Amino acid sequence: MADFQTDYLIVGAGAVGLAFADTMLDEDPDCHMTIVDKHARPGGHWNDAYPFVALHQPSATYGVNSMELCPDRVDEHGHNAGMYPLAKHAEILAYYSKLVSERLVPSGRVTYLPLTEYRSKDGGDHHVRGILSGEEQTVHVRRKIVDATWFQTSVPSTHTPGFEIAEGTRFAIPGDLPGLWKQADDLPDHYVVIGGGKTAMDTAVWLLEAGVSPDKIGWVRPRDSWMFNRKLLQPAYHRIDGLMKFQLDLVEAATASESGDEMFAELGRRGTMLRIDESVTPKMFHYAVISEGEVDMLRQITQVYRQGRVSRIERGAMHFGDERVEVPDNTLFIDCTATAVPFEARANPRPFFDGDTITLQLAQTPFVPYSAALAAFVEANFDTDEEKNNLIPPAPLTDSTDTYPYAVMANLMSTAILSSNEKTNTFNAKSRLHPTGPAIARMIEEQDPRLAQMSDLGPKIQAHMPGVIKLGMAAKALHEAG
Repeated sequence: MADFQTDYLIVGAGAVGLAFADTMLDEDPDCHMTIVDKHARPGGHWNDAYPFVALHQPSATYGVNSMELCPDRVDEHGHNAGMYPLAKHAEILAYYSKLVSERLVPSGRVTYLPLTEYRSKDGGDHHVRGILSGEEQTVHVRRKIVDATWFQTSVPSTHTPGFEIAEGTRFAIPGDLPGLWKQADDLPDHYVVIGGGKTAMDTAVWLLEAGVSPDKIGWVRPRDSWMFNRKLLQPAYHRIDGLMKFQLDLVEAATASESGDEMFAELGRRGTMLRIDESVTPKMFHYAVISEGEVDMLRQITQVYRQGRVSRIERGAMHFGDERVEVPDNTLFIDCTATAVPFEARANPRPFFDGDTITLQLAQTPFVPYSAALAAFVEANFDTDEEKNNLIPPAPLTDSTDTYPYAVMANLMSTAILSSNEKTNTFNAKSRLHPTGPAIARMIEEQDPRLAQMSDLGPKIQAHMPGVIKLGMAAKALHEAG
């Protein structure tokens, strides 16, 4: 006999699981949900992130549908000046704690079990275990289990470095850096950032803003990355012109290109995509969003190592296979090689809805919370798995310049499917997680004159769709070939 019952057993209390639960609370007033998570508080991987991390994109479309994340104002200082706020680590954790303690649990329809891991399914029941108590409980799930762990987000504090660290080497992860003040009498003479992704960029910016001279920073960057220009991805109601330019640039560049690299080069010329070193053609694209101010700062670091991946670090040197590169003796190596999203997950495609299981993935790339909230809406408002999966097939999680056109094509097709369905179109118009829906609905209500500027956008995108599909299908083949 089960210890307790629930309608939906949600595994994971991070951005994905909580966005699903928040929307389901409104869409299905009769259901009960149980959320289990290994962490001691809500927020998933944000609990493990380095303390100076912040969102890459404006906070207006992050979190859950029912709660704003950051005040609706423009930053006046720093590299995000002139743009809308990026929620910081502490703000995000406080936001999710407030959501659970003031909305979800008080509803009487959500049970939250922290420090609890999902164990297995045995027959019709599921098993969860308290991590500290060791107590195992049996859960009877009346409807479905919801897997909110598909992304398996990796951060430096939970990541095992892929290189050898010799004894006596000064080594750190980004989360260690704010504590360097405790070593004021023995600070490093030099810093080497290892990794080419957004964590490495955040770390390099932090060091520069903390006063470390650029000539005291080395950067192991085997691959460079393209990044979205944040100034074009501001909240839609305030900066709809930027989002229009962004969308039109994507389809025009796709139509004019024979490859992903050509498409990115064109987007770079337009300022839609940014890169740190303009003499290098990046092959990596992991959906990072960055400001022009951050790029200017990062370009100050000129000691860049491109020999490949580090195989060993030791006092006074680092190794790239058989090649040994000397560095100052008192160097602090900072590991930023964790991959926030394990792109290997793309090798295990599955439908969102499959009998008694919901696997929360991407409905549109890279809108993670929106995709989870949309899945909850579809679950509550449509009947069959076939109907639900036709509305939100999993979007591709691409990771390179060669394959990104596939994601662009898939997003446009998803938008067409969702906008042609009355129910999902209405949901998008009110979902604060949707990048444009509520803004356009508000502009229509206010008879905003900017609507006239937008009237040509749809036909222009439609005119470019043959070129988008041609390039997107070629990228799809590369993506599926692995």
